[in-house]
Amino acid sequence: MRKLCVIPARGGSKRIPRKNVKPFHGRPMISYSIQAALDCRLFDAVVVSTEDEEIAEVARAFGATTPFVRPPELSNDHAGTDDVVAHAIAWCRDQGDVYDATCCIYATAPLLDPARLVEGWERLQQPGKRFAFSVTSFAFPIQRALCRTAGDGVEMFQPQHLMSRSQDLKPAFHDAAQFYWGWSEAWLAGENMYSPLAAPVVLPRTQVVDIDTPEDWDVAEVMYRLLKAL
Repeated sequence: MRKLCVIPARGGSKRIPRKNVKPFHGRPMISYSIQAALDCRLFDAVVVSTEDEEIAEVARAFGATTPFVRPPELSNDHAGTDDVVAHAIAWCRDQGDVYDATCCIYATAPLLDPARLVEGWERLQQPGKRFAFSVTSFAFPIQRALCRTAGDGVEMFQPQHLMSRSQDLKPAFHDAAQFYWGWSEAWLAGENMYSPLAAPVVLPRTQVVDIDTPEDWDVAEVMYRLLKAL
């Protein structure tokens, strides 16, 4: 089966300007995602979807291809990842390049282990699965989460679990924001990824950081340094 990797990377990041090409431990951030895609040896093509020429140049320098310019309607703050991936799949098909499965890798995933991409591909091939993507566990039971009140106090979201033991509560997970495998037809159909038809690839919390703010970036640099020292 033919497999496509799509790395979305637009140039308009607001909270961390130019974050996709900002130096991270001496290399452009996006280069880590490209390297992981190449190192897993699964993909017939690694495509970066961008409207930004500097990002495109960096992507090509590190081994990806940029066969098209992402349309303006998919390059604004409101464009969804699903639409960007579906556009890349459809564009390739229009050129006669058909892929059975497609994996989206975020451009800001410097902790991504290529072996996890292989695991995701294996999980996708389980009977009945349409997607497989990275998740990680919450560090604290979500059933005992707190919120702030109008009077500058706190209260529980689920007060019925005030006296519940942590080990008796159902474990909860969240999207690890690294990669998303799916059958190409599922991407094109806009199917819901968060469903029983998706297989989770569970990552340890020590390998996960979602880089949206300067503080996240600092944390990612520390985590990367520690992982490389192991």
